[in-house]
Amino acid sequence: MAIEGKNKTVVQTVGVVLFMGAMAWASVPLYDWFCRVTGYGGATGVAEAAGDRILDKTIKIKFDASLERGMPWEFKPVEHEIELRIGEEGLAFYEAYNPTDKPIAGSASYNVAPFSAGAYFNKIACFCFEEQVLMPGERVQMPVSFFVDPEIVEDSDAKYAKHITLSYTFYEIDLPEDVQAALTPQTDGTSVN
Repeated sequence: MAIEGKNKTVVQTVGVVLFMGAMAWASVPLYDWFCRVTGYGGATGVAEAAGDRILDKTIKIKFDASLERGMPWEFKPVEHEIELRIGEEGLAFYEAYNPTDKPIAGSASYNVAPFSAGAYFNKIACFCFEEQVLMPGERVQMPVSFFVDPEIVEDSDAKYAKHITLSYTFYEIDLPEDVQAALTPQTDGTSVN
């Protein structure tokens, strides 16, 4: 009888450990999903196009850029602020420059402030949806198109927002395999270009 009790305890303990491991593994995607659905933490929405409803009320969109420590690029918004009508599609550009003598790949994380406006800020197209690779000395302007959902004026917290700040932080990532392959010398001493 004592062995059955120990076996049951071991099975229950292993079950708890497996359950906790599964929850830890699922926590990041679940949290990301929660933030995107609710706008919590400044997460934004994604849309295929702006809607037909454009209000007479305007809102200022401010743009911010930063780099993770050690990221060698230069990165900044082309314009620091624009004003547009709520519901109207906006277009902004960010500029990135690789001053090094080697290709650098980067990915951008983003958020909006105030957090209450995150659920109403929708991106249609954004450089942040894909990895970016800049060759040595390359300078690019990267677009982001967006709109503020008119539903913002009906939200008890977000309707008082006079401006929304869109922030991006670029961090370095490993070069994609196709870029690495193009830069790898062939066995005859030449490189593939």
